[in-house]
Amino acid sequence: MHLATYIGLQHTASRTLADSFRQVADGHAAEPDVHSLCHTLARMSDAHVDRLAPLAERYGEQREDEPERLHADGLSRTRSGGVGLLRDLQDLYTLASFTDITWTVLGQAAQGTRDRELLNVVDTCKTDTRRQLRWLNTRIKQAAPQALIASTAAP
Repeated sequence: MHLATYIGLQHTASRTLADSFRQVADGHAAEPDVHSLCHTLARMSDAHVDRLAPLAERYGEQREDEPERLHADGLSRTRSGGVGLLRDLQDLYTLASFTDITWTVLGQAAQGTRDRELLNVVDTCKTDTRRQLRWLNTRIKQAAPQALIASTAAP
């Protein structure tokens, strides 16, 4: 059963997303909404890690030996300025999207195995991840004009 592979992948992705939200929050502390909301969204991902723990205990967690083509790389540093914020938010969006589709895969497995506990965890965490994606999308839309046009429009 390869369910252990995806539980391990999701566990790592959720941990990485939480750490990356904190990295962006602290790296862009001058943006009060980013600082506050990224810490809130990080705690949401921390809760996902906690909710996955009993499932990892039951099914196991394994990583494939072969190099992964898709994996959840976190942010090692943040960029500065408006364009830096925009790019950091895009990186978070990419990571959250990876996390979201991995929840989808686990949800399909939960349905196939009729595992109510796994399905409950997936439903709750996927809803949270979609909230994260919606906030990121909104914040990217807000940051883009200011970063890409306003800073270059000055004489």
